[in-house]
Amino acid sequence: MRVLFIGGTGNISTAVSRLAIARGVDLYHLNRGQRPHDLDGVKSLAADVRDIDQTQAAVGSVTFDVVVNFIAYSVADIERDIAVFADKTKQYVFISTASVYEKPPTHYLITEETPRVNPFWEYSRKKIAAEDFLLRAWRERGFPATIVRPSLTYDTVIPLPFGAWADYTIIRRMKQGLPVVVHGDGTSLWTITHADDFAVGFLGLLGRKDAIGEAFHITSDEVLTWNQIFQATAAAVGATANLVHIASDDIVEICDRLGYPGVRGGLHGDKSHSMVFDNSKIKRFVPEFRATTTYAAGIQRTLDWFAADPARMQPPEGAKDLNQLILDVWATQ
Repeated sequence: MRVLFIGGTGNISTAVSRLAIARGVDLYHLNRGQRPHDLDGVKSLAADVRDIDQTQAAVGSVTFDVVVNFIAYSVADIERDIAVFADKTKQYVFISTASVYEKPPTHYLITEETPRVNPFWEYSRKKIAAEDFLLRAWRERGFPATIVRPSLTYDTVIPLPFGAWADYTIIRRMKQGLPVVVHGDGTSLWTITHADDFAVGFLGLLGRKDAIGEAFHITSDEVLTWNQIFQATAAAVGATANLVHIASDDIVEICDRLGYPGVRGGLHGDKSHSMVFDNSKIKRFVPEFRATTTYAAGIQRTLDWFAADPARMQPPEGAKDLNQLILDVWATQ
């Protein structure tokens, strides 16, 4: 099976690429070639996917069984891909997001039929619009679309709500016993998925005619409170998290004042609500899919990866300690 990943070296796509190569997929990556990787066996096509002429020149006459776009965020991105790949692929997979599901939720269990509406996060609304456009292209023009919605998925990033991801600062705070901010009382439920587990379910959809015109979320079945998630993260470095609980509304208001408006979408549009997923659909299509990596085991691997190279533990250029900034403002209110 010949497969093209647009992107391919990101947080989720690296793990998917690794498994695809192990399973003998003839894998191509289309990207600008600016991010180093150790994925032996990938055939690289260098282009800025936002430039149709560059992309068409890089792809040339090659056709694919599947094209996957890991870095499409809007209707414009989908329009561009259809223009390039309409006659070059048997299946096109759009990586959407589980944050498209209604916020706040009206039912505790999320299925693929849960309404899609998110008034709090523009990122999610753009993904909804892209999904709708893509499904119209399938219905009206036969464009062979499949939609996949990851929830909070991690590999070499720290999946905490703010002041984390590629920034190790929050882990350093935990090691030092310094307070870290948890939204609400920390008892809302959340689902975090390791990219290696996601990859199994995802690859099982590729090349499947019966997956065309369908949408799937792929998540773990392990459900934890945010208090448990923070404590498991701290335990992975031999610490106990010193948790300070602050209402989500207050965190959002403080971050708006501090110049971090993106926190509003990430909390009100996602992580301040309990998210528990019914994975029955992906398991029907891909019976081998089972999320076997517990968060405790997965975050240990992630933090060991950071520790293996001291440069990974340095703050990104220009980054500030968001936890401390929030706490400083909150203490004066």
